[in-house]
Amino acid sequence: MLTQRLEQLLANTRLTVTEHQQQQLVNLVMLLNKWNKAYNLTSVRDPDAMLVRHIMDSLLVSPFLQGARIADVGTGPGLPGLPLAICNPDKEFVLIDSLGKRITFIRQVIHQLKLNNVTAVQSRVEDYRPDQGFSCVTSRAFASLADMLAWCHHLRSAEGCFLALKGQLDEQELAAIPEAYQIHATHRLLVPELDAERHVVDIRQLA
Repeated sequence: MLTQRLEQLLANTRLTVTEHQQQQLVNLVMLLNKWNKAYNLTSVRDPDAMLVRHIMDSLLVSPFLQGARIADVGTGPGLPGLPLAICNPDKEFVLIDSLGKRITFIRQVIHQLKLNNVTAVQSRVEDYRPDQGFSCVTSRAFASLADMLAWCHHLRSAEGCFLALKGQLDEQELAAIPEAYQIHATHRLLVPELDAERHVVDIRQLA
């Protein structure tokens, strides 16, 4: 049933997702549902709702990813990082969160789904020091834009961007980003069967 539901949802987008990737996404939902009962990883309890509110919500960011190295900060149970990694096997993803139970879950998903392009890191994002910068830094339900930039500025490569997933856009929040940065673009995400606004905010550093 979940496989059919996912096919229906994807049919309402322009995303290209292989059958193998679709099965991996369904397996991710099944694992999240199983672990959620013990570890309370998400407030969404229904697997069908997870497909809409977690999987589709995450995947629609895919067209806006930049470059080959992606950091997902405050990833929680791997959102949007895990769905994006499944559907972008050519890119490298580092998923960062400070809570051990979330990182333990992500590592189990990596093992069971045989994802060789994902690394899970347990750390406060401001304490994490990568060997090289990331071409794209994503976040979902993480922090205000100003705080995200303050805590994550050291993660970005020279040409990299920040992609923040938001609900309704807050003009005060957009205006409060540091002067060294600018809003490059905002994109409204049309998530099938989700009765709520979703946006992705693309932030770049000024030259």
